[in-house]
This record gives sequence, structure tokens and C-alpha cells, in this order.
Amino acid sequence: MRILVVEDDEVLGDGLCEGLRQDGHTIDWLLDGRIAEAALEGEAFDAVVLDLSLPGRTGIQVLKHWRDTHQTTPVVVLTAYEAQWNSVTLLDQGADDYLTKPVDLEELEARLRALARRANGHSDNRLSHCGISLDRSDRRVWVDGTPVDLSAHEFMVLEALLERPGRVVGREQLESRLYGWNEGPESNSFHVLIHKLRGHVGAHRIETVRGLGYRVTDGGAS
Repeated sequence: MRILVVEDDEVLGDGLCEGLRQDGHTIDWLLDGRIAEAALEGEAFDAVVLDLSLPGRTGIQVLKHWRDTHQTTPVVVLTAYEAQWNSVTLLDQGADDYLTKPVDLEELEARLRALARRANGHSDNRLSHCGISLDRSDRRVWVDGTPVDLSAHEFMVLEALLERPGRVVGREQLESRLYGWNEGPESNSFHVLIHKLRGHVGAHRIETVRGLGYRVTDGGAS
């Protein structure tokens, strides 16, 4: 997943980002609420981790702005407050879930996976299509029942394609999921990545739609 972390505590933010990256996610990190308000405009994230205490704009103000402008990206709010009224307010303002600090990274990752499942209409962590099965929770992949080993980037591309079986996923969308705001490698390396992924799952299963992107199919030449 590509995740936006909005957290002004640099120690906590660094720990969250590093932990989520080690779990195979692409992370973009902001420390200011006012900047965060515009972050979802023209950018595709799978989820947001949002702190409440931010400079510039509070987390509640940022969340309200996103929902008022019809941004539907799932949001997990981090809060230091435990009062019940605050939890109700968060959910009513558009939060999809919340965690009280200090944050348990394993629990946060599980909640993010749950939000990703719901956002893409899946009931569990398993994605399956045309003989490919992928499990988000332990990052395993099977092709026709046989386990295959994928690199972190190969897994992320396959996950994005399996979330939308039969539908085209644009190259820019895939690259943003891989690299976020960081500058990616030279352009040819993405073609190499797709070539390697096809070698693992079968070239006929990943179709190039010229000028648009890629999709997983039920068969045929690519």
C-alpha cells in the first residue's frame, strides 16, 4: 500500500514510517496540517495515518476538509485522548478508525489492511484471480497453488493489479504506489520490473494496455 503519514512528532513519525516501510509499504510523511490538507488533491493513497495535534491545522480540521471536499481515502486517526466523546467525534467527522497513543505498530498495520480490504470490496486478506492468489497479511503469493517468491516491488504491483481484476491500472498509479514522492529509478527499470513479475506469474496473466497501463487477465497473449 501507499500510505500518507501526517505526524509532527519526528521521533514517533520516523518510527512509524520505518516500521511500515519494513512491512513493504510505500510511505510519504508530512509534519504540518496545512500542507496535509492539499495532500490528497491529485495524489492516490491507499490509506492515511493522521495525528490530531498538528501545527498549521489540527487533525480534526484536516479530516473535515478532506471529507468536505469528497476525499474518500481511508483514514486512521492517532489520538492521545481516551474520552468517549472524542472517539464519537472522530468517527462522525469521517475517520474510518482510530488508535490511542502509544501506537502498537502491529495493530496499526492490521487496521490498515482491514481498511484496504473494505475500500476495495474484499472480505479478507486474500486476493485471487486467474490462478494467482496473494495474501496481504503474510505477503505470500501462489500461482496455480505453487508458492512463488516476489520482491517487495513485484508484490506491490501484483497487489495493485489484483485489487482491480480485469481493470486497467495506469503506470503512473503503479509507480506512485512504488515510489511515492521519492524520485523513482530510470524509466526502463519499470519495464524490467513488469517483465520479472510476468516471469513469476505467467506472461499471459499480465496484459499491457498500450497507452493506459496494465491489468491481470484470464489468459491470452500480452
